[in-house]
Amino acid sequence: MKTTLDRRVLLRLGGGALLGAWTVRSAGPRAAAPAGGYRWRNWSGLQSCTAQALATPGDEAELARLLRAAGAAGTPLRCVGAGHSFTPLVPTAGKLVSLDRMSGLLAQDAAAGTATLLAGTRIAQLARQLDQHGLALRNQPDIDAQSYAGAISTATHGTGARLQALHADALALRLVTPAGEIVDCGGGRDDDLLQAARVSLGSLGVIARATIAVVPAYYLKRKLWLMPAQQMLDAAPELARTHRNFEFYYLPFTGYAAAIVHDLAPAGPASRPESQDEDMLRELRRLRDWLGKMPSLRRWVAQKLIDPGMGEQALDKSWRLLSTSRPTRFNETECHVPREAGIACAREVIARLERRDDVFFPMEFRFVQGDDAWLSPFYRRDSCSIAVHAAAGEACDYLVTDLAPIFRKYQGRPHWGKLHAHRAADFAALYPRWNDFLKLRRELDPRGLLLNPHLRGVFGVAT
Repeated sequence: MKTTLDRRVLLRLGGGALLGAWTVRSAGPRAAAPAGGYRWRNWSGLQSCTAQALATPGDEAELARLLRAAGAAGTPLRCVGAGHSFTPLVPTAGKLVSLDRMSGLLAQDAAAGTATLLAGTRIAQLARQLDQHGLALRNQPDIDAQSYAGAISTATHGTGARLQALHADALALRLVTPAGEIVDCGGGRDDDLLQAARVSLGSLGVIARATIAVVPAYYLKRKLWLMPAQQMLDAAPELARTHRNFEFYYLPFTGYAAAIVHDLAPAGPASRPESQDEDMLRELRRLRDWLGKMPSLRRWVAQKLIDPGMGEQALDKSWRLLSTSRPTRFNETECHVPREAGIACAREVIARLERRDDVFFPMEFRFVQGDDAWLSPFYRRDSCSIAVHAAAGEACDYLVTDLAPIFRKYQGRPHWGKLHAHRAADFAALYPRWNDFLKLRRELDPRGLLLNPHLRGVFGVAT
């Protein structure tokens, strides 16, 4: 068989940075339609809407006026950040609000280990500005295109058995409520509101600024290697226990998985191999396209071409290694299951994926420590996160129909920004503070100004 699927490319299947790196250029707010409203779609193109307009307030006072005016007119509002949510959190027939003009680091206190930022700041910008002051985020998600407000509102996370999601480091927040009032919480002021607002899907108010915990800037060394998938599943808990950051990617129809670990290291000259992620994805897709109807042959070819001894190492500042970019667009589901059930759940997900000839994207498996935010998927529960992707433009219904029953079996809490089919009754059973959150939401937004049809279904609010 003549093919361009060569050994050199498949050797890079585990190519660490590679697998992490399908990163994304931010979708961001889209260009305004010439007439009839503002057309928006998310990064993958799965979600879209035509809103009445896109508002871009430049400060908190302007944001408050915008909310008061919308309330007076009865116009729904939804905030939009980088457009990386795959669920329809953003679409509205009302107005969209972008905080892109409310961006940047306001203050930092190295001695206290805190920083204050405007909520429209993108994670990438925040990491770079902190680094200029010798500071860093404790952990980062695997992409950094999101706005800070959007990232914490959906419980965006990285990986690390002893590391919490991004929102857990939010020490204080400033909200502009649907009534246009500016409210501060945290730091001894209304801590219940803080625990609710940390992960709130943009439903309690617009987060305008945040004070967060930060740490001194640090270097990480990264190591990547391949293992037979079954061995990886057996070894994952111990690898998570012994490394600062550990994750693995299961490579469908190859029998292999790629482990990636990051550990603290002394500062030194940066060393990062050139990313070959896009080559890897192209070749995995090509292998699927050629041999997808012959899964046994597909596995045999892949195993003949993969070098299980391959590996990769890198050294650099934390923010340059923990987050990557993903030019290849996709849709995604992700669910967080109790840590003790993570490997068993992953085995079932893998078995289900290997029954579908069209699958070629790696499955991502991560660890996250529990926290106290009311709607955090990690609420008082150390978790394992299992993420499955499908290329944009290809069928993705199976991400929910095939996998949701498995996730439900293991009491999985879905990622708020990734595809799922849970509704209010499901969430009420999964989140101990669910009713407390709903009560607070009704108090702050009795008319549902900040809801859209998706959120009404999530919260069980009538249209």
